[in-house]
Amino acid sequence: MKLDILAIAAHPDDVELSSSGTIIKSILQGKKVGILDLSKGELGTRGTPEIRAMEAARASEIMGLTVRENVGLPDGFLNNVKEQQLAIIPFIRKYRPDIVLANALTDRHPDHGMGAALAAKSCFLSGLKAISTVDENGNAQEAWRPRALYHYIQDRFMHPDFVVDISDQWEQKVKSIESFSSQFFVGKDDSEPATPISTPEFMMFLESRAREYGRSIGVQFGEGFVAERTIGVSHLSDLL
Repeated sequence: MKLDILAIAAHPDDVELSSSGTIIKSILQGKKVGILDLSKGELGTRGTPEIRAMEAARASEIMGLTVRENVGLPDGFLNNVKEQQLAIIPFIRKYRPDIVLANALTDRHPDHGMGAALAAKSCFLSGLKAISTVDENGNAQEAWRPRALYHYIQDRFMHPDFVVDISDQWEQKVKSIESFSSQFFVGKDDSEPATPISTPEFMMFLESRAREYGRSIGVQFGEGFVAERTIGVSHLSDLL
């Protein structure tokens, strides 16, 4: 199964918060999109890995994903090392995405920056024929390197290299975020411990950030992305 876009995330809900509008828009344009969560978020203050898996499934349905998988790497202990890279490469070769979206290059949660580096290194290594991997049926996989890697922006503000207009996808994006009701404020009281992301103010922050990026390109809502490599276009009109 070949994907057009594979979003790689340190934790379930990273993608929903940062780039689900872009994913929804891409799917509406006929693209096949999947998410690869690196960990189950088992160190989270609220909820459980089982609850978050169910929430991720609901969010996937709302977004219209083709597939969503979890590598099962240890939450809080992501590290850009051989063992973890070799755990990710088979998924890249399995889905052969043209574009990979990955965590923010640096962020409040150390797993985010590490997830970014881990995804980037794994994408590069996945293109080396000398590295042997097999699929779930034991069949040898062919080398594959995505054409482009872009990093979505998370908690810390970054000046984006480009912004995607998600004005028409904003409400659906919010619904995908609200699927993670164990993590975020969804208009009800609960007995779970409060965290920096479980408050009404955090949801207001998300909307403000999207409005800020949207305003920068003259639309209502936007999602920003950062690229480490120079972005090339065939025509100036591609920049509109």
